[in-house]
Amino acid sequence: MSNEKKSGVPEKSEHGLEKQGYSIGEILKQRGVSRRDFLKFCTAMTAAMSLPASFAPSVAQALDEVKRPTLVWLNFQDCTGDTEALLRAANPTVGEIILDILSIDYHETIMAAAGHQADEALEQTIAAHKGKYLCVVEGSISMKDGGVYGCTSGRTHLEIARRVCGDALATIAIGTCASYGGIAAAVPNPTGAVGVSDAVPGITVINLPGCPCNADNLTATVVHYLVFGKIPVMDSKGRPLFAYGKRIHDNCERRPHFDAGQYVEHWGDDAHRKGFCLYKMGCKGPATFHNCPTQRYNEKTSWPVASGHGCAGCSEPQFWDTMSPLYRRLPNVPGFGIEATADKIGLGLVAGAAAAFAVHGAMSALRKDKEPQETKEG
Repeated sequence: MSNEKKSGVPEKSEHGLEKQGYSIGEILKQRGVSRRDFLKFCTAMTAAMSLPASFAPSVAQALDEVKRPTLVWLNFQDCTGDTEALLRAANPTVGEIILDILSIDYHETIMAAAGHQADEALEQTIAAHKGKYLCVVEGSISMKDGGVYGCTSGRTHLEIARRVCGDALATIAIGTCASYGGIAAAVPNPTGAVGVSDAVPGITVINLPGCPCNADNLTATVVHYLVFGKIPVMDSKGRPLFAYGKRIHDNCERRPHFDAGQYVEHWGDDAHRKGFCLYKMGCKGPATFHNCPTQRYNEKTSWPVASGHGCAGCSEPQFWDTMSPLYRRLPNVPGFGIEATADKIGLGLVAGAAAAFAVHGAMSALRKDKEPQETKEG
């Protein structure tokens, strides 16, 4: 009998990785995650996927039975912000849950191996799980001059991406750089930086833009695949609708102040302290699709707009160019007409209120004129 069968603990490979064969539920139990916390996690993922709460038991059952997917994480032209966000994930309990849901077999930032050993681990993983592993790409990919402006282990990022992403079941472009090129692709784009879809056309890519991406959206995307056996429904920009189907503006807690014509005019003014709308201070929420207001960051405690800073539009393509200047309001948003609304809504409310008071006064006067006549006739 092997040591694995005796102890009931998954055997470790030479790289310190747990061998496949144990379900996610079993691994979490062995790691000391209680059933209650596991169910909380399933409920949180159900909410993140914009599914009714009634789906939570189905999510739990699927994760109880399914094996962890093998995942390869590549870092290209990036700031490692998405990795940092993943390592600090705490929904609903600790960041280790995220790492236990995924079998991360290669990640330059967090793996113990380095140099040739790391290259070996990558080659072994993609050879053993060809067509079955998930690939996560963090950072943009240089295309100019054959991609020489971004290299790892003597190979260009373009070459690595085409090799690894090409053999993956699906590729998740995490963060705006991997999705659309991000800051590296901003004018004048000296390295010819692009997102994964442009660098490796023809493959299945799920874009999870954001600076950084909310780790809940990454986990929910993987859980969606594990539960339903397919990638989530996506919008025209390759983003899952459950996370990017609504504008920031639609769910923003400051939206009632916009509707009431109450805006912050200067940083630190009374309106700012009262939590009024930040649109005039450059908030790009009306033109940005993301679930930041509902998923939030830092264990769901807050997000930029709640803390008093306008949305920068970071989940939109070419936002560094199209959303700037950062602290000036947007021009007209197609199909929204928010610029005119922001200028006129206050006046419109005042005029509407004045009209309502005028009608109310006229009706009151008519009633008063009518009362004596009725009394007289009586």
